[in-house]
Amino acid sequence: MPIRRTATASAVALALALLTSLAPAHAQGAANPLQRDADALRDTGVTGVSVRLETPHGTRTARSGVGDLATGAPVPRDEYIRLGSTTKTYVATVVLQLVGEGRLSLEDSVERWLPGVVRGKGNDGRRVTVRQLLQHTSGLPDYIADVVPDLSEAGYLQHRSTTYTSRQRVAFAMTHPPVFEPGARWEYSNTNYILAGMVIEAVTGRTWDREVRDRILRPLGLTRTFNPGDDPRMPRPHSRNYQQFERSADGSEGGPMTDTTLAYLPFDGDADGSLIGTAAETNRFFSALLSGGLLAPAQLAEMRRTVAVPDSPDGVPGSRYGLGLEWTPLTCGGGYWGHSGSGFGYLAWPATTSGGRVAVTVAVHSRPAVEETAARQIRGITDLVDHAVCARPGKAGVPHR
Repeated sequence: MPIRRTATASAVALALALLTSLAPAHAQGAANPLQRDADALRDTGVTGVSVRLETPHGTRTARSGVGDLATGAPVPRDEYIRLGSTTKTYVATVVLQLVGEGRLSLEDSVERWLPGVVRGKGNDGRRVTVRQLLQHTSGLPDYIADVVPDLSEAGYLQHRSTTYTSRQRVAFAMTHPPVFEPGARWEYSNTNYILAGMVIEAVTGRTWDREVRDRILRPLGLTRTFNPGDDPRMPRPHSRNYQQFERSADGSEGGPMTDTTLAYLPFDGDADGSLIGTAAETNRFFSALLSGGLLAPAQLAEMRRTVAVPDSPDGVPGSRYGLGLEWTPLTCGGGYWGHSGSGFGYLAWPATTSGGRVAVTVAVHSRPAVEETAARQIRGITDLVDHAVCARPGKAGVPHR
């Protein structure tokens, strides 16, 4: 699949012209809050947005922006999206199913299942538990920086097809000392879920993605959610994803957009973030999970037992993290569950209420170089979700602590 390295000025002009031509249609939808918020998110600089909201009263969708800067084509209906770290919730669900079956314990050490894998620079798998992997309280260093040696357009193009095994990814992480003592606090590390995927294989004798397929995707009829492995392409229909790798000369805005629709396999290819799906199927998964359709009550309660997450400029104050499950507070009280996922040029944001009655998934198809712009876009997403959920019944959801 050929890649358009940057969006040319003429292509951007065409896209802007299309956005202008679409304004009357969006104006007609001004009474539709979902469309209004999708348009507001587009106006922060996102190239394309798609939203799907499902409630007991029906389904509403919204699309804004364009799905291809070069042609000006709109964001497709029912498009495939990269789920990124949303994959972690599927992996955590499998681990908790195995706990419910008595095949492992959350208090098992990583060493028990993966002897000798977590060693070096002070890292010690004998002191890290499965629970700590799933909750990001292990203190294990993140491997991601090691597989992004050049954070630039040239680096993306040069390294995007490089593949690593799970053991190689963990080995990268083991060249760094622990970030903190196991259990001392919370910090996100993708290494945790590489190891969780390896634990699933050690327990079952089958790969994590096969277990996800047989335990979650098939029973729920999720035929459009899958692990593409080392295939970097997206199935159709899909929007193109774009990453700004550089700021402008004065640093006030982003530089050119690089087409990053092809996966960056060094970190798009494992249990920490490789799944592709759709908004409809992502909503169905989280609704089934939160309504008790995938886990026994004891295991779902463990998944929802949260720890505090440090506040950040691009987060919602008071957010918490369970076992592969994020909890975000709502302005109307309570909160919602989900797990965001992102990579070069894309971001997925699923959100579901406690009983699974209301579910919404937002997908955006570009990521900026300027941190302030990125934070503003995240706020646009969280505002959209907050408005959508607070306007619907069944909004309350309180984490276990």
